[in-house]
Amino acid sequence: MGISQETLDAGAPVAEGSAARLPPPPEVLPRLSLFLDLDGVLAPLAPTPDAVGPDPRRSSVLRALADRLEGRVAIVSGRPLEEIDRIAERAVLPASGVHGLERRTAGGVLIETEPHEGVREAVAAFQAFARERPGLIVEDKAVAAGLHYRGDPSHAEAAEALAQDLAERTGLKLQPGKLVLELKTPGADKGTALTAFMAEPPFRGSVPVMVGDDLTDEHGFEAAKALGGFGVLVGPPRRTTALHGLEDVGRVLDWLEKVRAE
Repeated sequence: MGISQETLDAGAPVAEGSAARLPPPPEVLPRLSLFLDLDGVLAPLAPTPDAVGPDPRRSSVLRALADRLEGRVAIVSGRPLEEIDRIAERAVLPASGVHGLERRTAGGVLIETEPHEGVREAVAAFQAFARERPGLIVEDKAVAAGLHYRGDPSHAEAAEALAQDLAERTGLKLQPGKLVLELKTPGADKGTALTAFMAEPPFRGSVPVMVGDDLTDEHGFEAAKALGGFGVLVGPPRRTTALHGLEDVGRVLDWLEKVRAE
C-alpha cells in the first residue's frame, strides 16, 4: 500500500474557494476505532517541536474516549513514542511513532525498526546545513532525521534539494510534511501502522477512522478506506483521500467529546 507521488505533489492546501470543505464526520459510528495524529490534530502546530506540551482538556478527552470505545484509540504520529507520551500524558497506550517505525500495541508490546545506516549521515548533513541558517531545527529520531524550516521558510528550496540528494545517496525514504522534511528508515508509514493495529485486539473487526492534517496522514487515510473506514482531514481544504473534514484542533476536540460507537 502506498501513496502516489501525484497525491504528495498535490498535497499543499488549495487556494481558498477552489475546493469545497469536506463534511464533518458523524458522531456515532458502528464499532468505531480511532487513529489520531498529534501535531495539527490533537495539538496546535508550534514554532518548534519542544513548544508543544501537555494539555488538561486533551488528556481528559483522550482518557474518556478510550474508555467509551473500549480501548480502540491509538495516537499515530511522526513524533517518537516518548514525545507522544509526554504530550498526551500517556492518556492512551496504543501508539505509533516516527511514521510507523515505532509501535506500541494495546498490550504494551513495543515493536521497533532497526535504524538504516544512512540516518547518521542525514543527521550530520542536516546539522551542518542548519548551523549556517538560523531558525532551522534538526531532530534526531534514531530511525529518522528531521529538518524543520518553519522558523525561516525562505530556506525551503535549498532544504528540499539537500534532502532529495541525501535520499538518493543513502536509500532513506524522503517524507515531506508541513515546513519539515524527514529522511526515514524505509519500510513503514502511518498506513502500515494502522493496518497492524487493526489486525490485533481490541481493534480487530472494527471500523477504522484516521484523523490527520498532513501529507504523511494520507497513508493512514488510504489504509482506513481499504479496511472499510475513512479519513478525516483537519485544516484547509486540499486534494485528499479523506472523506470528512474538521477545521482545526478545537473542532477535533469538540467532535471527540461527542463521538461514540453504536
